[in-house]
Amino acid sequence: MKDEAMDGLMISFLHTIYQVLLPISLPVIGGALLKKFKRLDTKPLSTLSLYVMSPALIFETLLQAEVSGGEVLKTVIFCLLNVLLLWLVSEGAGRFLSMSQPERSGLNLVTMFTNSVNYGLPLVLLAFGQAGLDKASVYVIVQIIIINTIGVFLAAKSHFSVKKALLSVFTLPSVYAALLAVLLRLLQVSLPDALGTGVSLLSAAYAPLALVILGAQMTGVSSGDDKPGVAKQAFVTGMLLRLLIAPFIAWGILAVLQADGLLFSVIMILSSMPAAVNAVILAEQYDAAPALVSKCILWTTLASFAVLPIWLLAL
Repeated sequence: MKDEAMDGLMISFLHTIYQVLLPISLPVIGGALLKKFKRLDTKPLSTLSLYVMSPALIFETLLQAEVSGGEVLKTVIFCLLNVLLLWLVSEGAGRFLSMSQPERSGLNLVTMFTNSVNYGLPLVLLAFGQAGLDKASVYVIVQIIIINTIGVFLAAKSHFSVKKALLSVFTLPSVYAALLAVLLRLLQVSLPDALGTGVSLLSAAYAPLALVILGAQMTGVSSGDDKPGVAKQAFVTGMLLRLLIAPFIAWGILAVLQADGLLFSVIMILSSMPAAVNAVILAEQYDAAPALVSKCILWTTLASFAVLPIWLLAL
């Protein structure tokens, strides 16, 4: 009986990999190969994704999303509580292990911010369909705002500017796309069919483009093994906090908020994502242990291909 149960679990595990992670891995591999052999420059692609595809996806999703006010409120509260608790845990771990200030800042970035945009949204779409993407869009908007305010603060510390961080939020087109979608919904205004079709075309291009960018970025991220500044203790701590501790913290918060059903599953998956790729940009800009952050991003992303199917099965 135990053998049959184990066989069934293994079949489910492999089925999840085949149905969800295999489709995701193909554009990721394509991006990695282009970066390695054709020296693909991801900057123009990232600009295209950030300023065109991502806003189109957010706009279309929020305009049509079947998300209740209660779900929006729970998502916002979750994001705020989650980032606070993750900061307390990572900062506490860093101080307990006597890490330097840059290492603690890097550990905070790795622990608190996930790759919910380039990796999370395509995964949610494949795993949960359009209904899941509806709920994920609210989470992603809140996360974009948090990483461009709190993320800058944590990375910069001593030369932090509150004004600069707040203003950076208003340079993000996805925020305006979200506000416009909410306004149109409140006014009960529908887009003309032709315009809606155009937005849909841009929106549909987001997932494959984002995954190609992710693959190329992973190829360009250093493993940190050749840099003595990457302490093994800090790296292991970052891996454990991001992949093991963070999901259970998310589970606890969602339980307290009494989130259930699809909302619970979507937020759990997004909270279990590997470290955010753009965390290394902040780390490099403000000298917050960029080698440590790069190494954690690379290895949490690779490990996620084994860890995420387990979470998908559990949910």
